[in-house]
Amino acid sequence: MNNTEVAAAHTVDAVVIGAGQAGLSGAYHLRRAGLEPDRDFVVLDHSPRPGGAWQFRWPSLTYGKVHGMHALPGMELTGADDDRPSSEVIGAYFDSYERTFDLRVHRPVDVSAVREGDGGRLLVETSEGTYATRALINATGTWDRPFRPRYPGQESFRGRQLHTADYPGPDAFADRRVVVVGGGASGTQHLMEIAEVAAGTYWVTRRPPVFREGPFDQDRGRAAVALVEERVRHGLPPQSVVSVTGLPLNDAVRRARAKGVLDRLPMFDRITPTGVAWDDGRTIDADVILWATGFRAAVGHLAPLRLREPGGGIRLDGTRTVRDARVHLVGYGPSASTIGANRAGRAAVREITRLLAVPESETVAGAGPGAPSADNRALAPAAIRPRHPVLQTAQPTEQTNKGSDVR
Repeated sequence: MNNTEVAAAHTVDAVVIGAGQAGLSGAYHLRRAGLEPDRDFVVLDHSPRPGGAWQFRWPSLTYGKVHGMHALPGMELTGADDDRPSSEVIGAYFDSYERTFDLRVHRPVDVSAVREGDGGRLLVETSEGTYATRALINATGTWDRPFRPRYPGQESFRGRQLHTADYPGPDAFADRRVVVVGGGASGTQHLMEIAEVAAGTYWVTRRPPVFREGPFDQDRGRAAVALVEERVRHGLPPQSVVSVTGLPLNDAVRRARAKGVLDRLPMFDRITPTGVAWDDGRTIDADVILWATGFRAAVGHLAPLRLREPGGGIRLDGTRTVRDARVHLVGYGPSASTIGANRAGRAAVREITRLLAVPESETVAGAGPGAPSADNRALAPAAIRPRHPVLQTAQPTEQTNKGSDVR
């Protein structure tokens, strides 16, 4: 775009893409830094309502079954009904949070691309127009990019195939023979629900599952984050949470293992019209194949900035992308958990306020203005007051409401 097109864009200091846990954390800390929504920054969310990816979770995933949900900074989630669907509980919490701190989220807004602009600004192209910004917090998560593996014969299968993203709850599988593919938390949750109503279930994974005894304490959490950080530092795609934490071994899982529900089979070699098959001659007839195979980072809109490394991932220094210091990824890699998202939002804003303290004329285009130096002092945080105290509020916290994280 030329200077005329940049001038026609909405000019802001920061754009937040995504209004899940990570995006709301970033928006909250921008407010605390003294920036005003719709004047200094804007939050864009393509979902139809508050709740981030939680709003799309299946009804049988009640709040009591959630493995981990850390409170957003500045406001606790109190009085939640464990028997209520998590989509409703967390959706209402996020809605109250947005109103309490007057974050003025724009939705539904689709972001098609982020490109280099003139004068050191980024151009964020959206369904409601273009924003010219000095900094970007990308908090788009993974829900919009489900990973569906391809196997020989897949198109010939006469039954139903669906992904966790489309999972409607267990009742849809009554009296069906179901193959569940994937060794993560979602796969085990699906199996334990479906086994109660299905004619038969089969669990197939690429690697033997690893079940984790004992609490997921701070030491284990730090160790898991360190493993993910190592991959991101080297420009590799982040691993799934379960690949570094293992599956929690709780009473429900123990009962399912005792019943044989979680007896695992190795990955099949091909799909047939009536089920799945292995090269050693084994076959299973099935009516449904449920792909609980996870998600990938939804960062396609950032492609024009060429942030990816040869290894396929985006290399980060903290939350800042190494190839462009104006761009921060929160809820990506080591911050892809509710507590990690909170911390990442705070860290990203700390660097952004340092960047904004540098006169715009001193920033450069292309690779961005460079890493903020230690002698660029951050803008003094301005205290903000909740405008609509719907839920009990508190100072920023990382206290967990529900143990280790589910995402």
